[in-house]
Amino acid sequence: MGSGRTLHITRGKIDYEILMCNVRPDPIHVTPFMRTITLFPLGAIGISIFSFLYPGVLLPFKGYIVPLLGLVMLGMGMTLRPDDFRNVIRRPKAVTLGVALQFILMPFVAWLVSESMGLPVELALGMVLVGSCPGGTASNIICYLAKGEVAVSITLTAVSTLLAVFLTPLLTWVYIGQKVPVPVLAMMLNIFTIILAPVSLGVFINYRLGDRIRVIKRIFPGISVVAVILIIGIIIANTQTQLAMLAAPVIAAVCLHNISGLAGGYCLAWMFGCEERIRRTLAIEVGMQNSGLAIALVELTKFPLLAALPGALFSIWHNISGSILAAWWAGEVRIKN
Repeated sequence: MGSGRTLHITRGKIDYEILMCNVRPDPIHVTPFMRTITLFPLGAIGISIFSFLYPGVLLPFKGYIVPLLGLVMLGMGMTLRPDDFRNVIRRPKAVTLGVALQFILMPFVAWLVSESMGLPVELALGMVLVGSCPGGTASNIICYLAKGEVAVSITLTAVSTLLAVFLTPLLTWVYIGQKVPVPVLAMMLNIFTIILAPVSLGVFINYRLGDRIRVIKRIFPGISVVAVILIIGIIIANTQTQLAMLAAPVIAAVCLHNISGLAGGYCLAWMFGCEERIRRTLAIEVGMQNSGLAIALVELTKFPLLAALPGALFSIWHNISGSILAAWWAGEVRIKN
């Protein structure tokens, strides 16, 4: 295989081995993971409708947004090992290009879409927050389904998450700071608390315990999906009064933002001479954002709660678009490198 990857399938488990990179095989119980990712959009849409019709049910749970995201980040960390970060050295071109597109293209497109559509400042803030966040946690399995380079996808998610501690607050300030006060240092501390600390703990747990927590690692994707669905429901419930008037422009802005990221990631990777699997990987990594972080930052930084709406809708849409794109690519008989 041109990418140097072999795939071993044994009784429902999949081991990835990057022969040229000596990346460790890591068994993944794919079927439940795929099912949770596939059902996520349905659950998110369902809870959105429920929360819009009966907002009082989830209104009291606004304070649980940050702990729920911390749980998701802990689960993400438990899928990582220190070796994932070494791919920066092994695949420098793909990782550098992916990170650059993540933090240059996505915040710029978010700002451009917001300005072009004349969105209210609260929604523009939410769009910029989403665009300035690192890659989403679901991107790795979407990359697998799309026949991309999973090892590179995992590395990009990990590296962009680390860089987000500094870049997310700075980019938010650059693009929206002239309209909304952006407490950069406070945001850095918040991201460290809700992202870097639980991810680091998860990496440490996985490093120390490894296969002894295999069962926990298998069920954590489902727990993470439920947590993100609850976060979406809480946001919809708390913005229900404004949602009816603002739903159409926000949905249009979110879809345009995500599609621009997917297309831009693929096309720019092609322009830089990347092979097909890397193009697919960068498209998915750039287009799929950690929108849960954007939501949590609104709560922690005391931004207007309406700014969390783009993040909530992005969480639904990017899983739908990513799954559709992965199914299209997976249906191809042959990959042209």
